[in-house]
Amino acid sequence: MAFKETVVDLGHQVMRNAHSLVVRLSGGRIGGTISDMPVLRVTTTGRSSGKPRTVMLTAPIHEDGRYVLVASKAGDDRDPDWYRNMVANPEITLEPVGSDAVQLVTRTATGEERDDLWPRIVEAYDGYEGYRSKTDREIPIVIAEPAG
Repeated sequence: MAFKETVVDLGHQVMRNAHSLVVRLSGGRIGGTISDMPVLRVTTTGRSSGKPRTVMLTAPIHEDGRYVLVASKAGDDRDPDWYRNMVANPEITLEPVGSDAVQLVTRTATGEERDDLWPRIVEAYDGYEGYRSKTDREIPIVIAEPAG
């Protein structure tokens, strides 16, 4: 891995860990939402290790037991590890801060779904449009929903 990528990944990890600590210490009163998006603890299965991997994410769209996640990695040219884990192992545990955990199955949104979801995603948090302009990759949109 190039030095720049290592520094970027380390910065993301420090921010995630600090956010997680604030949420935990405040009992979810601080950091439980970001820009009106719920903060979620998402546990995937590591694609190489097979071990549980937990990351804190936001859901710009959340309705009827379905959550939409954006694999932006802040506009990095690489997909986030949590997304790569979901592609390999689509079953996840998702726990909104202050709520019970649920078991969901994930899939990457199709082209038509992307076209429908992207305006709603940007409406929830316009920073996603900035992330999209920073990278040449198509930022994956993940739909997490109950099985069946």
